[in-house]
Amino acid sequence: MFGSQKQRAFKPTAYGASRRPRRIPRWLVLMLTGVVLGAGGLLFLQKSYGPPRLTVEQSEQLHYDLNSANMDKQRLQSELTQHTHDLSTAKATLAAQDKDLTQARAEVESLRKDIQILIDAVPPDPRGTSPGIRAASFRNRDGQLVYEVLLMQSESKPQHFAGIADMTVAGSYSNGRSANIDLDPVSVSLDRYTQIEGQAELPQGFRPRQVTVKIRGEGSQKIVATRTLIVQR
Repeated sequence: MFGSQKQRAFKPTAYGASRRPRRIPRWLVLMLTGVVLGAGGLLFLQKSYGPPRLTVEQSEQLHYDLNSANMDKQRLQSELTQHTHDLSTAKATLAAQDKDLTQARAEVESLRKDIQILIDAVPPDPRGTSPGIRAASFRNRDGQLVYEVLLMQSESKPQHFAGIADMTVAGSYSNGRSANIDLDPVSVSLDRYTQIEGQAELPQGFRPRQVTVKIRGEGSQKIVATRTLIVQR
């Protein structure tokens, strides 16, 4: 009865108390699951509905196209600036030309009035015809007959006249022989007045003395005006 007693070692049994193993918190599992699902959904959306990703070659081509577009934009802007400058210059030139034209018209009108005064002062054709040979100048210049003939119609006869001027030169050669030389016909067209001018080659040694001018209607042989004038030396 009084023998020594040994203390029994603790041995857990299936029904005895024991410490539970630690688990991952449920909230952490849910959060990690949500992160994974969100990242996966984002990748799915980007791949399915988002813009496609560019390769390195496509990215370089995009940069090249962008640089080309910027260069074209700068070129077009420069051309636009040049065209704007040219347009401004053209407008300024046009304004200056318009001013010159207005001034020229005023000068022409002034000259027309002066010419009208001179026309009114020119003596009429001695024969009183219309059209008439109002004045003429004939000169012998180095073997050529230089002529200027003023033809006019009266204000009471304003209709247009078209005809031919025939000129016959009377003179003599150095041996004293007299001769008449017919010049080529000259076309005539006038309303109020016109001037016939030109020059004709004379035969060698021929000295002109006077010229007879005859005006006839176009397609007709009827003389409507004639006058004989002296050749100036």
